[in-house]
Amino acid sequence: MTIKQTKRNLSHITIPGLAYHLTFALKEGRLSAEEIKLVLDHIRAGDPEFYELFAAAVMPNHVHVLLQPRPGVELVRIVKGMKGASARKINQARGAKGQVWKEECYDRIVRDQEDFAVKVQYILNNPAKAGLVKDGLQYEGMYIKSARNAQARMPAPLQEKKNLIS
Repeated sequence: MTIKQTKRNLSHITIPGLAYHLTFALKEGRLSAEEIKLVLDHIRAGDPEFYELFAAAVMPNHVHVLLQPRPGVELVRIVKGMKGASARKINQARGAKGQVWKEECYDRIVRDQEDFAVKVQYILNNPAKAGLVKDGLQYEGMYIKSARNAQARMPAPLQEKKNLIS
């Protein structure tokens, strides 16, 4: 197993075969409903080529993604692709130029099955907590791989490696 650690302002640790909860935010302002759809469509387009996407919520000012990179695809490349391409599309739609997303992205390793369920629930609850909808599944910027059993769905390596990281 190869553990890779990088650092800008935040420390980033990646371990091949594990799932991650990513969070990144707008530099300023808010996304329109059309821009939320644009970002969500872009994130969904990376599944299954670059990662397996379990859940995503594109909020008006930030994004949550739960995914597992495909073998040979680095997490840093995934984040760069999500943020870079979506920023370019947003700027084109706005007729603008410049930075759309804050530079850093928070990434959290999914530690075990319980942690996976907690992260899915967190993403599902985010739009309701923000007062945008009563039920996260009704939110236009929400994607859950299998809404009926999302909490039970688990990346294969984590099914075998309970409590891999303490």
